[in-house]
Amino acid sequence: TMQFCPNDTIGLAPFVSKGIGRCLYDTVTSSAMLGLAVLFGACQLVFYRRYGNRIESNRVNRSCSAGLQYFMPIAMVLLCIARCVCQLQYSPPLHGYQVYYLCANSLAWLLSFVLLWTEAHCLLPSVPTRGHGAILLLMWTQALAWELLSLLSCRSPQWWFRLVKPADQPELLLWAARLFATLLAFGLGLRGRAADIRYGPAPEAEDQTGFLGRQRRRQQQQQSAWFGLGHKLRLMLPYVWPSSSPLLQLRVVACVLLLACGRVINLLVPIYSKYIVDSLTPGAANGAANSSSLARRSAPFYILRLKSEPPLTPSPRGGSTVMLEFRWDLILIFVALKTLQGIGTGSSGLIGVVRFYLWIRVDQFTMREASLKLFNHLHLLSLRWHLSKKTGEVLRIVDRGVNSINQLLSYILFNIAPTLFDISIGIVYLTSWFNAWFGIMVFATMALFLYLSIVITEWRTKFRRRMNALDNERNARAVDSLLNFETVKYYAAEGYETERFRKATVDYQEADYISSQTLNLLNSVQNFIINIGFTGGALLCAYYIVQRANGNPEVPALTVGDYVLFSTYIMQLYVPLNWFATYYRMIQQQFIDMENMFELLDTKAEVADHPDAVDLNLGEATVEFRDVSFHYEPAKPVLKSVTFTVEPGQTVALVGQSGAGKSSILRLLFRFYDVQSGQILIDGKDIRRVTQNSLRQAIGVVPQDTALFNADIRYNIRYGRPDASDAEVEQAATLADIHSRILSFPSGYDTVVGERGLKLSGGEKQRVAIARTLLKGPRIVLLDEATSALDTATERNIQASLDRVCSGRTTLVVAHRLSTIVGADVILVLHDGEIVERGSHDALVQSGGLYAGMWRQQKLESDELAKENETAEM
Repeated sequence: TMQFCPNDTIGLAPFVSKGIGRCLYDTVTSSAMLGLAVLFGACQLVFYRRYGNRIESNRVNRSCSAGLQYFMPIAMVLLCIARCVCQLQYSPPLHGYQVYYLCANSLAWLLSFVLLWTEAHCLLPSVPTRGHGAILLLMWTQALAWELLSLLSCRSPQWWFRLVKPADQPELLLWAARLFATLLAFGLGLRGRAADIRYGPAPEAEDQTGFLGRQRRRQQQQQSAWFGLGHKLRLMLPYVWPSSSPLLQLRVVACVLLLACGRVINLLVPIYSKYIVDSLTPGAANGAANSSSLARRSAPFYILRLKSEPPLTPSPRGGSTVMLEFRWDLILIFVALKTLQGIGTGSSGLIGVVRFYLWIRVDQFTMREASLKLFNHLHLLSLRWHLSKKTGEVLRIVDRGVNSINQLLSYILFNIAPTLFDISIGIVYLTSWFNAWFGIMVFATMALFLYLSIVITEWRTKFRRRMNALDNERNARAVDSLLNFETVKYYAAEGYETERFRKATVDYQEADYISSQTLNLLNSVQNFIINIGFTGGALLCAYYIVQRANGNPEVPALTVGDYVLFSTYIMQLYVPLNWFATYYRMIQQQFIDMENMFELLDTKAEVADHPDAVDLNLGEATVEFRDVSFHYEPAKPVLKSVTFTVEPGQTVALVGQSGAGKSSILRLLFRFYDVQSGQILIDGKDIRRVTQNSLRQAIGVVPQDTALFNADIRYNIRYGRPDASDAEVEQAATLADIHSRILSFPSGYDTVVGERGLKLSGGEKQRVAIARTLLKGPRIVLLDEATSALDTATERNIQASLDRVCSGRTTLVVAHRLSTIVGADVILVLHDGEIVERGSHDALVQSGGLYAGMWRQQKLESDELAKENETAEM
């Protein structure tokens, strides 16, 4: 029959052999955990069932910390099972208290999982709290206290701390894992509850401009840069794997294989350091060979040892000693490994050089694909979005976002992942080669190092985010000021602009100073933890070597070479670990830098092609507005039930006061915006049912303010049809009456027009725009006050070129000067978004309505201006 305690004792004695009796300890701790979970946890579950309200799924926290909280109870159950399996393997049979420990603790932790899930998804009708319930906090505190209580038995042979019995080493590792898990559960429990509940209206109902909206934006600014990690990685996935190029895929696979080889080499370098030192130390290799424990530990590496235990040779004086052997083979292997590994933390080794060479093309592919996707996405966004953004800020976001994706892939693949593998391999290797204490010490140091690094880095996030925002603002101010160079000169505002830029720079530097100081704090904490961990491990290793040399058989058989192995391997771990924190900070910064770029990628195009859209095949090019209504803001309608038709080859002019909706009609036809109601038809087809590209290919526009590219004149004219020949470009310029003017320039058609065409006069820019439209050869032409910014003489000269553009084409003209549209077939007069008059020029003048008043007013102003000019000439 199964005994409850060893030797059929109840274990009432609290202290046995310098420690707590394990039977009593496991029975009491298990009963306390189970009692708290069943009695009080069940009561809390009843209260939640009766009075709790279900929380909407979109309000439940799904962060990494919440996931860890759910994982901890499951991990503790698995550790309890692993402990019983270990005891059954090394010291059978199981006793009753061990089975009771497994059942009671497993049930308690499963109940805690249920209670945790209930707290995350239900809310009691009480004062809202962001913390966990008292029952869960007590359970986590009690579990941590029980694990720490076992340290009182560190000198007892019944426990695992002295590593005497075969089961002691796995028991010690399991205890360290339980201690870490309970400590993590306790820390996460103090941090906050698993449900980050947001009270008040649902997010979609919040007023973004009110208090709730401002509060939500503050929460977004303070949240971790890892928030929404899954969505960010999904956006990055197309850039990670070049699915369209098998050659690049082979390069990626080769780089991964080289990384794996690098991990093996990092393990072999300290091993061969030990072999070389032991081969140069009299008696070290022989002593190691005669140690059964060392032979057992080194068995997996027998092939790598290469005769590292020299034979015993008789001494000339009749004794027996170990003769040193010149192990040139070990030294050559060590040098070869270092050649592959490289010196330092960079990629100076042969493996690193080859990997860097192979990755260059993949790196270029990533940057190219990210740039093209973002560039294309920006062009797909609506005119409304572009008018609401600052050009400098958008360019800064694009530049930083593309670079951040490229660097992030490199950091994760070549720095973070290898470091994590090295740490895992190192802990397992040190535990198997030395003993469990070394593995626990290294694990504890690295866990504390990573935890504090992540916590402090997360705390630093808000400072970095503010620095980025101020950097964006500083660059936006600079670009905005330079783009408006002429305006600054007009008002002699150089000093004012310099002061604005100075203030923006000072604000940015203040934020940068705070970010740098917090970085120094992080570096100091990391350095302190690493030195403490290395000191503890080095002292323990040296202590074992001395004790073994003094004849203590209870300590591991270590040599001076083992100390070299330990120190070399630990430094190999700690150096990349220090860089791990640096790379974590860099990844944190890259995620912050990418946030604005992800917002751009998440911005939906206001005007998009319908899924069933087809290309527009023009017939007669009839344009029809049918009961069209439109507004930029709901409270301010721009067009109200506008209806008219432009017949093939007809010219229709739109006139009216500023703000009447004239230019909006052209923008709607070009699909910069979509109508709120009504239809716009071309040859009877709703333009929302045709592709935007085919629609815009059929329409030519001559705007009021022509913006040219900072390139030569030939390029700007050819932009209307990129495949046009030089002869066709010059023919279009001739029809626009600018060919002879271009030839008068020193560089002719190769003359660079400057930023936005500032090197050309207003009339010259308009003629280039006309030539560009003529070269495009559209069936529909839109003239948006094409001559309103020009003087009267220039306007008259250009009017003939405009007539050639409109000849035989369906034309819509927005005009400010009524004299330019006298010959229009139909004139539409708009007032407050409605067509109030329509007809020919003569008919509208005779009707005496709004158009007639506008005509008389402009005629009077023209006559007065003519008289003033005659007087000035006299």
